[in-house]
Amino acid sequence: MPLPLSHITVVSLEQAIAAPLATRHLADLGARVIKVERPGGGDFARHYDAAARGLCSHFAWANRSKESITLELKSAKGKEILAKLLERADVFVQNLAPGAVERLGFDDQRLRGDYPDIIVCHLSGYGADGPYRDKKAYDLLVQAETGVVAVTGSEEDAAKSGIPVADIAGGMYAYSSILAALLQRERDGGGCVLHVSLFDGLCDWMGFPAYYALGDTPLNRTGASHAAIAPYGPYTAGDGRTILFSIQSQREWEQFCAVVLEMPAFASDTRFADNTRRVQNRAALQEEIESVFAAMTGRQITERMERGQIAYAQLRELDEFWEHPQLLARSRVVEVGSPVGPLPALLPAAVNETWPPRLDAIPATGEHTPALLAELGYRPEEVEQLGQDGVV
Repeated sequence: MPLPLSHITVVSLEQAIAAPLATRHLADLGARVIKVERPGGGDFARHYDAAARGLCSHFAWANRSKESITLELKSAKGKEILAKLLERADVFVQNLAPGAVERLGFDDQRLRGDYPDIIVCHLSGYGADGPYRDKKAYDLLVQAETGVVAVTGSEEDAAKSGIPVADIAGGMYAYSSILAALLQRERDGGGCVLHVSLFDGLCDWMGFPAYYALGDTPLNRTGASHAAIAPYGPYTAGDGRTILFSIQSQREWEQFCAVVLEMPAFASDTRFADNTRRVQNRAALQEEIESVFAAMTGRQITERMERGQIAYAQLRELDEFWEHPQLLARSRVVEVGSPVGPLPALLPAAVNETWPPRLDAIPATGEHTPALLAELGYRPEEVEQLGQDGVV
C-alpha cells in the first residue's frame, strides 16, 4: 500500500534541527524530501559532533529518508536549478536566516505567482515580524526568552532542557501545519504560505507555567521534582538506586502510605494531609519518605509500588536507551543506512497498522545531485561543468 504522502514532493532549504526534523517526519510518511545543501560542507549540523559512529548525532536523528543535492544559490545557475525543483514540488520549506530566501529572489510574491499550488513553510526563530525578527535564535536562547530556563533546574541553579525543545517545538508545528495545508489544498485547491517560529511553538508549550504565574505564588524550580505536586520526583533507596514516582490524587497518597511505606496513619499527618500542604512541606516530606526507603533496596521499593499501583519509573542512563526493555519487546529499534554504515533508528512514534513507515538511508552531502540534475534534464557533461563551476 502506498504511504500517505508518497505522492508529495518536498524541497527544503534546511539546516540545523527544526526544519530537518519537520521534513523527516514528512519523509517517514512517504514524502519525497529533496534536501538542498551548500556545496562542500553541506548542512552545518552535519558537523556538530561525530558521536554516532562517525556521523553527527543531530544529523542522524533528523535526516533519514532524504535526497541531498548541493547548490550554490548565490549563482544564477544554482537559482535556476532550485526554480526547476520547485516546479515539481508540493511543499517548500526553508529555515535560512531572516530575509535570506528573499535576497535569493524567492520571496512569497514570486513563489505564489510562479507556483500557485505550492505550500510554503517559513520556519524562523522569532517570527516574520516584531522587534526580535532578526535575532539569532539558537535553541538555548529561545528557551531563555520563553521562560523554559526559568522553570528548569534546581532551586539554586537554572538549567536548559537536556534536549533541544525549541527546535523540536518549531519542527513539530511546521510538520503538523504542513499536513493541515495539504488537507486544505486537497479540499479547496491552491497553495498557501505558513509562518512557524521556534518562539511561538515554545510559548505554546509554556502554557501551564504561564497560567500558574497568574496566581500569587511563583512556580519554583524543583529539579526533577514537580513544582506543584508532591511527592513527585526522585527518591533514593538504601542501595543507591533512584526511584521516581508520582502521587496524583488523595486516594493514591493513602495507598502509597499504606502499601509502600507500610505506615497508613502517615496519610493523615497534618503536614502532609493534602497536596497543598505536601508541597509547602516538601523538604520534610522527602526526609520522611527517604528515611523509610533507606532500609530498602530499589527492587523492594518497586515491588511495593507495583502492589500499590503507584506510578513509578527507574532513572535510566543514556547507555541503556537502545536496550530499554519496552523498546525491545515491541521491536521499536530498527536500522537505517548512512554514510558511516548501519545505525540504529526508532520507528515513528505514531504506530499505524495499515502501512509501514519509510526508513531509508541518511544521505551523504550531495549524494543525489547527479541523479536529480539528470531528472531535471541536465546532460552528464552539463552536470560535470556545474561541478567545475562550483554550482553543485
